[in-house]
Amino acid sequence: MITIKPCTIADIDALRAISIETFTETFEAENDPTHLAAYLERAYNVPQLESELANPDSQFFFAMLDGEVAGYLKVNAKDAQTEVMGEDAFELERIYVRRAFQGSGVGKALYDQAIRCANELDKREIWLGVWEHNHNALAFYRKHGFVQTGAHTFYMGDDAQVDLIMAKPLRP
Repeated sequence: MITIKPCTIADIDALRAISIETFTETFEAENDPTHLAAYLERAYNVPQLESELANPDSQFFFAMLDGEVAGYLKVNAKDAQTEVMGEDAFELERIYVRRAFQGSGVGKALYDQAIRCANELDKREIWLGVWEHNHNALAFYRKHGFVQTGAHTFYMGDDAQVDLIMAKPLRP
């Protein structure tokens, strides 16, 4: 059974480890190792993660399966969103599932948690940015009703890449 557990500052080492592991698994094959290493150091260093965990408008969750951290989620509201989308929007910033647990329903469980969080805050729309070449993630989000509404630049180290902005209405 998959359980969802909120992350706290006490979880920082586990959060950092799964963040680096899953990001690397997802993107190392298609990116320069130097750019990947620079991104990992910037995005997942302890002070950065401490700051994100301390932000009251961001939440992290672990998906637990068979006693192991199988994946994680980060969501943002208000000014914690990585793009200015307004008060009615809610960002699903990260869903990552460890390779060994892909296909086990962990991604869907984390997605469902993101929707619950957005609904608890009475948001009208959920949105995310996804790399244009991450075909598995694009298929997952399209299957769940997301449509492309824009694009923005994402930097993998010094390498400028395109993230597609995708959104889904939660209510009228």
